[in-house]
Formats: sequence, C-alpha cells, structure tokens
Amino acid sequence: MLAGFVGELRAAGLPVSLTENIDAMEAVRHVPLDDRVALRAAMAATMVKRPEHRPAFDAVFDSFFSLLPATVDDDGSDLSALLDDALRSGDSETVQRLARLAVARLAGMEEGRGVRGSAYVFKTMRMLDVDGALARLLAGAGWLERDDLAVTAQRLRDEVEAEVRRRLVAERGPEAVARSVRRPLPEDVDFLHASREDLAALQRTLRPLARRMAARLARRRRHGRHGRLDFRRTLRRSLSTGGVPADPRFRRPHPHKPEIVVLADVSGSVATFARFTLQLVHALAGEFSAVRTFVFIDGIDEVTHLFAGAEDLSAALTRVHEEADVVAADGHSDYGRALTAFWARWGREITPRTSVVILGDARNNYHAAGAEVLADLRRRGRRLWWLNPEPRSYWDTGDSIVSEYAPHCHGVFECRNLRQLEAFVAQIG
Repeated sequence: MLAGFVGELRAAGLPVSLTENIDAMEAVRHVPLDDRVALRAAMAATMVKRPEHRPAFDAVFDSFFSLLPATVDDDGSDLSALLDDALRSGDSETVQRLARLAVARLAGMEEGRGVRGSAYVFKTMRMLDVDGALARLLAGAGWLERDDLAVTAQRLRDEVEAEVRRRLVAERGPEAVARSVRRPLPEDVDFLHASREDLAALQRTLRPLARRMAARLARRRRHGRHGRLDFRRTLRRSLSTGGVPADPRFRRPHPHKPEIVVLADVSGSVATFARFTLQLVHALAGEFSAVRTFVFIDGIDEVTHLFAGAEDLSAALTRVHEEADVVAADGHSDYGRALTAFWARWGREITPRTSVVILGDARNNYHAAGAEVLADLRRRGRRLWWLNPEPRSYWDTGDSIVSEYAPHCHGVFECRNLRQLEAFVAQIG
C-alpha cells in the first residue's frame, strides 16, 4: 500500500525521494494506524516539502487511505427537510448522515461506469439543490448566521465528496481513483489553460516562490565565483613555499545586480502569462539593480511607475490594464509596430548592463515583424531573451513568427508554467 501511495505521489509531481519514503515508513510505526488524522500528519511531515503541494498530497492520501463506505440506513427521510435542518443546526452527525443518504439516492453511481467522482458530486449537490436552500435561508439570516450557513454548506459538499470517493475506492481501488482526481501542482499549471481555481492556486504560490528565489539568487551572487587574481597577495603567500604560487589569492568579488527591462504582450490569452511573469519579476526587484516594465499590444507604454512601492502587485497589474496606453491602431497584436516604437523612444536607454526580456507568443497577425529592432537591442544590451507561453510545437504555425525573432535573441524559451518560469529567472539572476 505504501509503495503504491509513494508512486502515485511521484506521478502527481511531488518530489518524494527514497530517503523521505524511508522516513515515512519509520513515522508510521509511531502512530496508530486507525487514527487517520495522525497518519495523515505523519506522512505529510515526511513527504511534503512545500505548503502548495499539500492539496495534491491530501487528494492522494484520501484515495489510498479512504474509509470503507458506511451502510446507509435509508428510512425514507425527506431530504429537503433534512437539508434545512443540517444547514440551520450545523450538527456534524446530521451533515454526515445527509451526505450519505443524498449520495445513495441521487448520485446514480453504477458499478463499472468510468465516470469521474466530480461528476457524481456535482449531480448530488444539484439534485439536492443545496444552492437553492442556502439562498432561501440566507435571505432571512443575520450576518453571523450567514457565515455559519456558508461554512456548513461547504462541510456538506466535503462530506458528499468524501462519500463518493469512499464508494469509488471500494469499487475500483485506490490507484484508479487517485489517477482520476490527479491535478497538476500549481507550478505545473499551464498559464494559457488555467481555470479560475488554478489561477487562485498560482497566486498563492507566487509569494513563497519569490522568497525562495530571492534567497537563492542572493546566495549564488554572494558565493558564485572568485574575484580577480590578487598578484601582490599571491606573491607574499608564495614566500612560505619558496616562491611557488601554490595558494593563489583573489580580490574580493563585487558581483553586480543585473538591470532588467521587460517588454510584455498583454493582449488576449497571453495576458495571464504576462501577469504572473511581471508579478514574479517585480517581487524579485530587490535582486536586480533596476526593473523597468513596458506593456504593449500594437502600441507600447512604460508602466514601471505603477509598480514602484506597490505592496499589492495584483492591484498594480489591475492599474496597468486600466491605465496603460497600449492601443495605437486596431488593438490587435503588432509586435513590429510596438518594437519599433520602443526603439524610437527608449532605445538609447539600453546599455551594456541591460538584459531585455520579451514576453509573448510572437503571433503578429501577419504584420511586419520588425526583427531588425531585436538586432539593435542585442547589439546595445547585455542579453536578450524571449519567453513564449505556447508549446514549442505551436511555434511558427499560423501567424506565429518565432523563427524571425529567434536568431537575434540569446535564447528563446518555452515558458508555459511557474516551474519553467522559475528555471528561467534563476538564469538571469
């Protein structure tokens, strides 16, 4: 059982090493196996490295260590009356009994049907009409009661989900159920296809990710390399070895922080990718000597001032979308027009200390590419990188012109999720 559990955690993306597997086996020896709360806590303590990985761990744990479904004593109770009673009272036993009865009567679970558990949960909650009952009770409730009703409704949904999962595990086995509920970790969610729930998880992940990356970049910059050879100290040191420079001495290095200029396409679906990338870069602003931000569609505007001193980067990005002047013609992406406008207005400010990062899918709506601007940027600046949120197999299809820009860049990277974005930012630091 434990081997299958660890295998499914790894399949879900959690980095569970052999050492952590052994630690979990040792931890399990010290907790009662019939105490699911203690068992879950012991395994999570040994196998989960990041808080944002805990939901994925819990989903796998609930599949592999699910209780057997209870026998339902269906006495013909009126589910609507029982629902009102459960919501008003908030009684745990009433909520649990309602969930079991509702799944038994309403879910329509049939043995052998390959249906995801979420479909059964949705069907049960809809036929039970929890939303309707909740709305009716909220209409006559005070504000304290409103909070209690909402909490109880969520507990009911959790109980329905748990009951569905128990029945599926009993029928299909834990491995099949774990595979059916598997979801990507926040850092592996595709920017271009993220659901609202995924976006919320990404948002929660950004700040701890930024803290880890800031610490890593600062440590690497501090210990990354020796300074230049100090001839005088090396010669003095060699006197003890008869003039042989066996122990070279180096000057103290003075590593510089790079200056970053970001040009972000904020049109259409790539806006989500630009949003998270800009948030991460500005969260790491202290690790760069300067961060300047420009956003574009077919016009381009500098929005650096909107991030200055902003504690809530999400609010700053909202202002970007409301205030930035990024439409110069028809409001469709035109990389050539935007790049040319950038070079004409700000090109002289690119220096040998400047690294330029362009965010976008290079889908240019069949306009002129303006690739010569990238050649100028590369010549004047330190580095020029392009991050593309589309899969590499989509590049140069339709109106994508990645291959026209790539020869002028030091690197063009597929950047579809936070894991790839993290790997890239580690390079530029």
